[in-house]
Amino acid sequence: MRKRVHIFVSGKVQGVFYRDFTKRQAKRLNIYGWVRNLLDGRVEVVAEGEEEDLKRFIEELKKGPPAAKVLDIKIDWQEPTFEFDNFEIIY
Repeated sequence: MRKRVHIFVSGKVQGVFYRDFTKRQAKRLNIYGWVRNLLDGRVEVVAEGEEEDLKRFIEELKKGPPAAKVLDIKIDWQEPTFEFDNFEIIY
């Protein structure tokens, strides 16, 4: 079943290719939505896809790319809006 998640990732997640990593994982898992850096140093992700794919996606986000150090991840499960047709990095 399709779901939506709104995620905030804290730690060393900016300047370490975390957004690019997130986009690659999303493409690999057929996830739609976006990722962006926040001014407070966190990364925000909104993603939609099949629930099992989203769970795998979240597990990858907990690890991040090699230079990242994820300290915390907040996840809010929501109903899908079906508004996305790809996954983008928002600048």
